[in-house]
Amino acid sequence: MQCRLIPVLGNSQRLDGGAMFGNAPRVLWSRWCPPDDSNRIALATRALLVREERGRNVLLETGIGAFFPPDLRKRFGVEESGHVLLDNLQALGLSDEDIDVVVLSHLHFDHAGGLLAPYEEGATPRLLFPRARFVVGRRAFDRARHPHVRDRASFIPELPGLLEESGRLELVDGERSAILGEDYRLHFSDGHTPGLMLAELDDGEGPIVFAGDLIPGSPWMHLPITMGYDRYPELLIDEKRALLEDLIQRDGRVFFTHDVDVALARVVQDEKGRFRAEPLPL
Repeated sequence: MQCRLIPVLGNSQRLDGGAMFGNAPRVLWSRWCPPDDSNRIALATRALLVREERGRNVLLETGIGAFFPPDLRKRFGVEESGHVLLDNLQALGLSDEDIDVVVLSHLHFDHAGGLLAPYEEGATPRLLFPRARFVVGRRAFDRARHPHVRDRASFIPELPGLLEESGRLELVDGERSAILGEDYRLHFSDGHTPGLMLAELDDGEGPIVFAGDLIPGSPWMHLPITMGYDRYPELLIDEKRALLEDLIQRDGRVFFTHDVDVALARVVQDEKGRFRAEPLPL
């Protein structure tokens, strides 16, 4: 597919390092992601803008956005009060009205909150991207509709209804989306959350997979490293191995949403067979 790929940062966030690295000891993960005095590590919420040669603008995810009221923004470590994704789109000469398709791996607030207008006291949540069609995995959407008590706080209760009411929502079950077309392939994973959907495209230089929360950043390329937020860590490790082995065979790349330093990396293995990220320019 002829296209231009542009990483677009959304609001940055700080979350507890222990939660982000599951059962990995602090002495290990603190070498990769130095914590602050509150044990929190810096995280990006990065979207990928695909500017197709035919003129369509496809946005993979929207970051956390600015929908939280001030108390929740502080609780969840969101560092900026404004909607950073919109500001960065504007710097590219675009607004949310110029986006034709938004693809969401799942509906956790740090991946889908950017769909909503910034918080205003007394205002009800409002959907941005008035022309865009929205592509979400069906099982991820069902999970947002009916969350488990363990992950209920990760979802925005109003968002599924707003997406349905837009009349522009496609729920996907298989590896192709009617809206996205044949240039995009969809992978599914259940280890982090049921029905996590990872979009793959080929820009002419080989496959790129938007790794979402299956592989949030380069430290999580190492198979045993998982998050405390993952529902089924052992399943996630198996899913991660399968994806990375496949990408090794196809000389593939991964796009990271939460890595503050690395947006795009080639999948490589070291002399011991361990997967790692080889950072690439984008």
